[in-house]
Amino acid sequence: MDVSKILWPTDFSENAAQALSFVTSLAEKYGAEIHILYVLKDYPAVGASYGYHDPEDYKKMKEWEQKFAESRLNEICEKFLNSCPLFFRHIRVGDPAKEILKMVQEESIDVVVMASRGDESHFDFGSVADRVIKCTDKPTVIIPV
Repeated sequence: MDVSKILWPTDFSENAAQALSFVTSLAEKYGAEIHILYVLKDYPAVGASYGYHDPEDYKKMKEWEQKFAESRLNEICEKFLNSCPLFFRHIRVGDPAKEILKMVQEESIDVVVMASRGDESHFDFGSVADRVIKCTDKPTVIIPV
């Protein structure tokens, strides 16, 4: 199996962080690129289920989360990925599973490595991991938490 591009989706939770050592080990072994993906919430879509909110509030929330995500991605890359030759940061907006699947196609990802559930999941196996496994033809490594 040729592994030149690895996708590590993260929600910045401790669960997601547990997959990072496997990602870096795999990248070092194959000399592969690491693509880190964080998906911002689509605030208007989320807010619609709770009633009307001011569009300016959505804009402020998105700007804050964008800055937070950029800061966290920079921190992860500086602290944990210096030994990896190539890493790329991606921030998207929308449904996490859909955005992961789009990135797999757009970036020609070879392997997806992710935690079995994110921070917001209340079950042993999260819905995002479940949807990714069911909808991709690429090898997907699920790290139990």
